Amino acid sequence: METIISNLVKKFENGVLSRRELVQSLVAITAASTGAAPAAFQQTPFKSTRIDHISVQVADLPRSIAFYEKIFGLSILNEGKANEIVRMGTTKTIVSLHHKPPTGIVDHYAIAIDGFDKDSVTRALKQEGLNAEENLDYGFYVRDPAGIPVQIVRS
Repeated sequence: METIISNLVKKFENGVLSRRELVQSLVAITAASTGAAPAAFQQTPFKSTRIDHISVQVADLPRSIAFYEKIFGLSILNEGKANEIVRMGTTKTIVSLHHKPPTGIVDHYAIAIDGFDKDSVTRALKQEGLNAEENLDYGFYVRDPAGIPVQIVRS
């Protein structure tokens, strides 16, 4: 931001910007940075880096695999044959297809966080009044306020 302000002042000094344009620009920069500041300094227990994958429950696993291969260019990265799960992506899993009723729903999604450690994440969630859970379908997860399982994985 310091560079932007310095450039504006130089343009003003060189007669490229009027005093009014300089003031308007400074007000706009201040307003924009003030709006972003609270989010940037908000205290949160974890630093989320990305959505890791989406899990979809499907009726016809081979048909769903063919769709994601043909339309999105994904390939099978690994399978959980006993649980009828196929994980697809290019280099990392993007979509996890699970042959399980009810079908046609996103049954969970995963968020990757920096510095994942199951014990410390469990403690941090507990401090927020949340209970970490773990099972075969969702892995290590917490439920959001709507009850949706949010799997937590290593970034």
